[in-house]
Amino acid sequence: MEQSSISVNIRVRPFTVRETSQMQPQQEERQVFAEGALTGNTPTPTAKGLRKIIQVLDERVLVFDPADSNPMARFSKSLMPGKKIKDVRYAFDHIFDETATQREVFEHTSRPLLNGIFDGFNATVFAYGATGCGKTHTISGTREDPGLIFQTFEELFARIEALKDDKLVDVSITYLEIYNETIRDLLIPGGSNKVLSLREDANKQISVAGLSTHVPESVEHVMELILMGNANRTISPTEANAVSSRSHAVLQVNVSQKARTASIQEDHVMATLSIIDLAGSERASVTKNRGDRLLEGANINRSLLALGNCINALCDPHRKCHIPYRDSKLTRLLKFSLGGNCRTVMVVCVSPSSAHYDETHNTLKYGNRAKNIKTK
Repeated sequence: MEQSSISVNIRVRPFTVRETSQMQPQQEERQVFAEGALTGNTPTPTAKGLRKIIQVLDERVLVFDPADSNPMARFSKSLMPGKKIKDVRYAFDHIFDETATQREVFEHTSRPLLNGIFDGFNATVFAYGATGCGKTHTISGTREDPGLIFQTFEELFARIEALKDDKLVDVSITYLEIYNETIRDLLIPGGSNKVLSLREDANKQISVAGLSTHVPESVEHVMELILMGNANRTISPTEANAVSSRSHAVLQVNVSQKARTASIQEDHVMATLSIIDLAGSERASVTKNRGDRLLEGANINRSLLALGNCINALCDPHRKCHIPYRDSKLTRLLKFSLGGNCRTVMVVCVSPSSAHYDETHNTLKYGNRAKNIKTK
């Protein structure tokens, strides 16, 4: 497989109901993001409220903190003392604005990866961004508005059905969370407190000892398993999000196939698709965390910092420095997703509201850096 870049995509979520209440309406446009659904309208900002800090120019380019089209520019000092309008352009592989549907996101992110899966190439799609910016909505969604997982399996089972006369295809899944640098199985009924360990075999492949494997019989069965797993995830209220996911969730889909006419000795074509919902990337001062929440945030930021360090090292054109995969459980699991024989898609979720100014700016810079990673 030729060397290729990670595909970096931006998803701008709509304004929340809370943000809308802090904006004085002049005219109504777009939609409001609330409890995993898109409803209502978004008022344009005034000097006394929040303002929009992302302008999507087209499917490839956005402007962070735009000046020309920003009616609030003259009020910037009163809105954000000491800050200037940045007016920075970023280009990405694809940008989804506030009106983008779950289907549109699927069509441009995980669907293209399935071709490689059936050719034996591993693939990874992961959502990155601050708490409350739509990562879990993008990855899991709801029964009424399903996310990447459901739609990926819908397409996967459709392709298996189309191949059934010629090939035998087996699918199995695992679902785990990394919480405070410990690994837990999310598919144990009622939840499990058992801490699992990472193992590395002679071929330097990473596996999780004791992790349960499940064989889904249908798309509906997958949805049941994912909803059960999500219910077992560690979720705590923070100032940034009342139902904040405090762990990284990693779903791995193992696909094994061989021709119906193949002999017993013939090898199977095997590949793994990983779908990852990362915990929120934000500062403790934003979440106003204390005690356990502060410890959680420290471990979340530790693993995301380790991920950032790996990204920086992988972006070095001369690859002179060591890639610090072993600095966290997350980066050990993602080792072959970032630097190995794997096709990787990153969905960067951001807020358009000035209430998340620094978080959105940092997230965009993170995604912009990740564009330079080359996988083998």
